Amino acid sequence: MKFTEGGAALAKFTIATTPRVFDRESNQGKDGTSRQGEVFGVPVDAVGSLTGWLHDGLQIKVVTGRALFGKPKNNKVRDVPLPDSVAQALTQHMQHHPPVDVTLPWKRPDGPPVTKRLIFSGPKGNHVYRSNFDISPWKPALATAGPIDKPEDGAPLPSAREHGMHALRHFYAFVLLDAGENIKTLNSYLGHTDPGFTPRVCTHLMPSSESRTRRAIDTLCKSASEGNEAQAA
Repeated sequence: MKFTEGGAALAKFTIATTPRVFDRESNQGKDGTSRQGEVFGVPVDAVGSLTGWLHDGLQIKVVTGRALFGKPKNNKVRDVPLPDSVAQALTQHMQHHPPVDVTLPWKRPDGPPVTKRLIFSGPKGNHVYRSNFDISPWKPALATAGPIDKPEDGAPLPSAREHGMHALRHFYAFVLLDAGENIKTLNSYLGHTDPGFTPRVCTHLMPSSESRTRRAIDTLCKSASEGNEAQAA
């Protein structure tokens, strides 16, 4: 996935075309920092619509074929800013699809049962199975948007690992870097254990110096022009 206008279009397209039972999961992935298992495991009490924060402290993972609750990857429990647009989207989603109570073992197949009220649910009212989500609606959305080819004669959709839901984390990183956020802060939001990992992975996403120069001068000239027009009026 290219992190250009086309990348933004794909992210928005996915939100618009994902069936209502999964609605807003890609929005969460784009505008938050969660990995797929963390998105599927977002409980109601993690969303601070009034405080403007999202607590990322839970994920659904699969061990020996069984779904479990656990802490995020590398135990990186964290709080990340919750944009108003995402908070509103989550509220609308819960109005259309009330959260469901899901009980899963904690950390290991024989772990104690833990019940969480999850925002996102699967077609049968249980938790979302990532394999089902990847096959439909994720891959069909990719095929329609263009990153993968539509097979002929009803053949299975091709593998699309490089265009997986994880790419939305990279898109999120690009948006923040493009807006001027610093690497250290972005590292904490993404939950990277190694402080040097974010610079190594995300530096290539930063806008070029030429782009920053053009944008800076364009913004300055636009502001000056608008100020002159206001005075003339």
